[in-house]
Amino acid sequence: MRFYGFAHDEIVAPDRSGRQMLSLDVDPKMAWALAHRDRFPVDLNRAPREMLLRVPGLGVKAVDRLLMARRVRRVRADDLKRLHVPLKKVWPFVTTDDHRPTRAMEAAPLAAVRGPAALPAPAQASLF
Repeated sequence: MRFYGFAHDEIVAPDRSGRQMLSLDVDPKMAWALAHRDRFPVDLNRAPREMLLRVPGLGVKAVDRLLMARRVRRVRADDLKRLHVPLKKVWPFVTTDDHRPTRAMEAAPLAAVRGPAALPAPAQASLF
């Protein structure tokens, strides 16, 4: 939360019983992105740093490298590979000059991004 600029109520959503817990089956940034589909895809050449930090797959170091690369030239798909960005996670959420996702926010492509569904459901441990 400290590095990505999220507030507590943006990340933690109340469950059926009204308690606020993190979802154990989805990364918090991915859960936020899926809940705010209207903000994506993000143009890597124009988006502010705060929005780039909210893209699943982009960390603080990757965003800093992207911003430095943007000063020199327009960011393209090949540049993301050189910056060691996890393309599988990032592709549905970003656009570049040579990449425009056509079905970016549909359920089928995002199922592959979220991870394998065959894993058993994790259980929240109790502190008391």
